[in-house]
Amino acid sequence: MKNNDLILQKLSKSYHGQVVFSDLSLALSPGNAYCLMAPSGTGKTTLFRILMGLETPDSGTIDGLKNLKISAVFQEDRLLEGYDVLTNLRFVCRQRFSDAELSAYAAALLPQNALFQPVCEFSGGMKRRVAILRAILAPTDIILMDEPFTGLDADTRQLTIDLVKELCAGKLLIAATHSEDDAELLGAKIIHL
Repeated sequence: MKNNDLILQKLSKSYHGQVVFSDLSLALSPGNAYCLMAPSGTGKTTLFRILMGLETPDSGTIDGLKNLKISAVFQEDRLLEGYDVLTNLRFVCRQRFSDAELSAYAAALLPQNALFQPVCEFSGGMKRRVAILRAILAPTDIILMDEPFTGLDADTRQLTIDLVKELCAGKLLIAATHSEDDAELLGAKIIHL
């Protein structure tokens, strides 16, 4: 990622007269992790959708996004359900990693015998890990994660966060979470919306 901060100035967004957030200003630096914390329905997902260009703010500006690649972990996993783990990873990574490298990353978070099963056969927690792998292995400058560790037990959460930190070093990571433990494990700065 370039060395420029991502600057949000006075962003506001409403739906049908209901204010989601108003005059939101943030400066986010590459190479850092941030956790957005706020009650449900207070704009975390909407902010991510604006950053990805899926929504437009009612007012305000965003500087520092031009020519940057963004990957995301959505609240729903958005996987290629009928395909195995490596096909799901290859879909976003193209030829960036060898099959052996992708298998090694997948095996760090999933049972070895699961790597060649269609993900539709996976538990929710296993699907979540595949979704996270896709986001952090994609060629990207900014990683957005919307409640990424939901459904993971403590040990799996720790393994997953360790890999996220390793593969996202030097990039801008923004996670929406309700858990201060997640923020602490990520070494993230907490932003209360």
